[in-house]
Amino acid sequence: MSTTSTPKPVHVLQLYPRDMNIYGDFGNALVLKQRLTWYGYQPVMHSYDPGDEFPEEVDVVVGGGGQDSGQDRIQQDLLGISEKLHALAENDAPMLMICGLYQLFGHYFETREGHRIQGIGLLDITTYGTDNRLIGNVVSESEEFGQILGYENHSGQTYLGEGVKPLATVRTGEGNNEKDPHEGARYRNVIGSYLHGSLLPKNPAIADFLIGTAVAKKYGEALGDSAAPGLTALGLSELTAQARSVAATRPR
Repeated sequence: MSTTSTPKPVHVLQLYPRDMNIYGDFGNALVLKQRLTWYGYQPVMHSYDPGDEFPEEVDVVVGGGGQDSGQDRIQQDLLGISEKLHALAENDAPMLMICGLYQLFGHYFETREGHRIQGIGLLDITTYGTDNRLIGNVVSESEEFGQILGYENHSGQTYLGEGVKPLATVRTGEGNNEKDPHEGARYRNVIGSYLHGSLLPKNPAIADFLIGTAVAKKYGEALGDSAAPGLTALGLSELTAQARSVAATRPR
């Protein structure tokens, strides 16, 4: 926890909010902003769209989903910043990529028509468009984060290679594809997932993983159990637990 009179800055970068921001994914950046404030840090929010200058300081990276057309629009620009993103990932920067950007952090996304949208290969995954849409509430289990809840809506089906491990095992829903029980992918501190909703309000353990990893790496500090008095004062931990309990029982 930051204890200085002047809060220490933590830089959060949202990739392509103009084209890759669907089903509430922008909420993930808002959650990080608010929880950083509760933990006593100064969130510095950056957004990056095609043609923008990539920020010099980046501590956490988030990105959302979008239509196939949006993926096409950002493809060349994403390939252009691939080296920067790879360097951040290899330096253990925490990242959360949802749906469309999850796909494009892989090797490629091949649409139903056979059009291949090249990814940056940061995650060892490949995605294929299908005629089946996987849609509905998802309940999954992770050894690290416990129960992960969200909402999926995708026709692309993703398959993991040997270079990544799944984020979670699906209990209700489909996840990455119709053939195996996995949801999402994990490489170093990079998390990919199909879960919208947005994901972080429903899953604060993942939000705190992103924040905790960033501040430990940057300042050598840990998030303590009582490091966020705003959470306690507002009773948000209890409200979140209640909301998660209800969400876990919602029908597919």
